[in-house]
Amino acid sequence: MDRPLLNRRLAEFGTTIFAEMSALAVRTGAINLGQGFPDADGPEEVREAAVRALRDGRGNQYPPGPGIPELRTAVAAHQERHYGHLGLSCDPDTEVLVTAGATEAIAASMLALLEPGDEVIALEPYYDSYAATIAMAGGRRVPVTLRAHPESGSYCLDLDELRDAVTDDTRLILLNTPHNPTGTVLTRDELAAVAELAVERDLLVITDEVYEHLVFEGEHLPLASFPGMRERTVTISSAGKTFSFTGWKVGWVTGPAELVGAVRSAKQFLTYVSAGPFQYAVAEALALPDAYYAGLRDDLRTKRDVLAAGLTDAGLRVFRPSGTYFITTDIRPLGESDGFAFCRALPERAGVVAIPNAVFYDHKEQGAPFVRFAFCKSVAVLEEAAGRLKALTA
Repeated sequence: MDRPLLNRRLAEFGTTIFAEMSALAVRTGAINLGQGFPDADGPEEVREAAVRALRDGRGNQYPPGPGIPELRTAVAAHQERHYGHLGLSCDPDTEVLVTAGATEAIAASMLALLEPGDEVIALEPYYDSYAATIAMAGGRRVPVTLRAHPESGSYCLDLDELRDAVTDDTRLILLNTPHNPTGTVLTRDELAAVAELAVERDLLVITDEVYEHLVFEGEHLPLASFPGMRERTVTISSAGKTFSFTGWKVGWVTGPAELVGAVRSAKQFLTYVSAGPFQYAVAEALALPDAYYAGLRDDLRTKRDVLAAGLTDAGLRVFRPSGTYFITTDIRPLGESDGFAFCRALPERAGVVAIPNAVFYDHKEQGAPFVRFAFCKSVAVLEEAAGRLKALTA
């Protein structure tokens, strides 16, 4: 057959870097600090809630298309509990949609809200499914680069560049805060500027807030809470990052009924429904006391500091994250400049796997010298990885 089998919209993507690097970790026996999954399960009571649902026959057959009422009510209560002081609330019957993780929520939102040729502004570096789902919907991604500032160890959003990126063809802004892979938490002033721009240019905004409870410095502020944004914002989150059950794939969308209804129209033809018994468990998880969320944050802050110290000792320049569970490093102090080559050689050199940040960029040269490590592992594993990484300067 002369014609390529994979359609041209997806031809540029191929196998994800996560699959490649995870396979490399297995083959070499290296510590996998590439893919962002915890090495221990979340709360025992949440796991037992899933077992109880299975045994009681709840969710073993198709759950309701929008998600079980218990979970939709729990999501609405979560929003009110954590962000009600910002004026944010939602109706569980019309303004909450349960999805197969945040990834499906992003895909369904793109498929629902974009027409072919519509432009989507996304902050690069960005999670790789953003580019793929924009392409699936026939949209055109327009990257706005978070600029690395090695002297301060941080990344910044250039608001002038963001404004200049908006054209008459721009349909929406895709925002991720806390931001993967840089660990940046957008400030109140930055979010206010994004909100003003969206209102001024009548844009929709999709916000990926899966790391909302993993903030170490600053605070997480949902964009939907800013003036004029509730009616134009699709907010996405999930249970995987907050409760350490990434394999359950339970996410959700919140927003005004019209936008959530549009996303549901696309979602029903993707998975239709998923994760029935796990939905009941996540409903219980969302009601865990404040001490759980504080403990999760404090535990991950400790792990961040352990790995950051090890990476610094190994000769890498560390960008200290304010949120998420990823650390970006600059490999140039080691005399390296090619993140792909560095990551492919790292398992043999030091017995550790990482991810080259260039995969998260359209402007590959911007991300070439940066490498991402995950710290959602036990302290013992992180200390072992830090010890192995000392081989880089031996």
